[in-house]
Amino acid sequence: MKKESIQEAVHQNLENYFRDLGEQQASNIYDMVVLAVEKPMLEMIMTKTDSNQSQAADMLGINRNTLRKKLQHHGLL
Repeated sequence: MKKESIQEAVHQNLENYFRDLGEQQASNIYDMVVLAVEKPMLEMIMTKTDSNQSQAADMLGINRNTLRKKLQHHGLL
C-alpha cells in the first residue's frame, strides 16, 4: 500500500463528509480526523508489536511517554 492510498482514502472521506453536511457549518474537523485515524492506528501498531510500547513508539516515531498518553486517551491501556 502506498502512502498516497491513505491520503486518497482521507480525501474521499472528507469529500463525503462535506457532501453529507450540505448547508450545515463544519467545525472541529482537525480533531475529528485525528481521532478517527489515531485510535485504529494505535490499535494496529499495538497488535503488530504484541503490545510492546517501546517497539510501538519506535515504529510511530514518537516518544514512549507520548505513546502512553495517547493509549490512555483512547482507552487502550
